[in-house]
Amino acid sequence: MKELLEFLGLLAVIQGVLGLLHEFTGWHWGLVQRIGFLDGAELYASVALLVLGGALFAAAESRKPG
Repeated sequence: MKELLEFLGLLAVIQGVLGLLHEFTGWHWGLVQRIGFLDGAELYASVALLVLGGALFAAAESRKPG
């Protein structure tokens, strides 16, 4: 379970960073900008993904290995 939480946390952090890169540089990477109902709120969604990733890492740390 710990490995799954770490993996999901890593995916969330990567997508959050890619969403922020898209907002500030215009690079077309990541999935946040491709989700239709997030039009106009991509920046907030990217920050939320970063926070979610941090929470998933914290939850993984509190779990026992295995």
